[in-house]
Amino acid sequence: MAEEGLRPIIVKRIKKHGGGHHGGAWKIAYADFVTAMMAFFLLMWLLGSTTKGDLNGISEYFKTPLKVAMQGGSGSGDSSSVIQGGGTDLTRKTGQVKASDNPTEQKTYNLNAAKKALEAEEKERLKNLKQKIEQKIDANPVLTKFKNQLLLDITSEGLRIQIVDEQNRPMFNSARAELQPYFKEILHEIGFVLNDVPNRIGLTGHTDSTPYMSETGYSNWELSADRANASRRELIVGGMADAKVLRVVGLASAANLDKADPFNPINRRISILVMNKRTEESVIRDGGRQIEVGAEEGAVEDAPAAPAPAPSGPPVRK
Repeated sequence: MAEEGLRPIIVKRIKKHGGGHHGGAWKIAYADFVTAMMAFFLLMWLLGSTTKGDLNGISEYFKTPLKVAMQGGSGSGDSSSVIQGGGTDLTRKTGQVKASDNPTEQKTYNLNAAKKALEAEEKERLKNLKQKIEQKIDANPVLTKFKNQLLLDITSEGLRIQIVDEQNRPMFNSARAELQPYFKEILHEIGFVLNDVPNRIGLTGHTDSTPYMSETGYSNWELSADRANASRRELIVGGMADAKVLRVVGLASAANLDKADPFNPINRRISILVMNKRTEESVIRDGGRQIEVGAEEGAVEDAPAAPAPAPSGPPVRK
């Protein structure tokens, strides 16, 4: 028993070793490193995409943020800024103000004034086109002979070019949509000049009030529309772009140029309207339903005086 009491006490200590390559401590360190690198590159990107004036303003703000925020001064922002000390120009040294408070920095755009300026520019362009057509008529001996049959005026819809009949010089064969040779030449000259402006055009055929009706129901309405379309084809032959045509209509005798004499030859005419932008937009919006306002406003005194025909018996369709 005595020997058992003297038996030494042995304490076993277990040494704990790291997990080696199977441990997870290195993962934490690597994650910290990646996070730091991401923050570093984010900082570099922000510094590279920020203007010098912004950097100076940020620097001034963080030097004395409380003073700047409470008392104003260098880099101080206006009351509408989310971050005190901000503003549109952080390089200013006397504090920021709202852009609306600085008259020199106001940028206002008057849409009505801009629209009027564009309309004035377009009107001037149409006036120049009118002068160019008149000059071409005067310079061409063939066209000069038919000068009295060409009526040019500026209306609320644009530049209107009207080619009217004379008593003994019709544009078309009687009751037909076949163009006379001289009328083709006029359209060829006009068609080439119309390409000088970007404006779209519309063609309208008119007849006088002489009644006309065939057995098939073909009337002045169909005749005026066919004549307008025949004129469109000749304009294109003369060099005008086909895409410029926006509207081709026939009005028969619904809009006589000479209201006092519905049988006057000048009522038989082809009207070419070089549309202004407002008219063009209206035609596109309304699907072509708009009718020339200026067609009924032409002054008869500008046209050659022609006596009304005095047929004996029923009128003859011209």
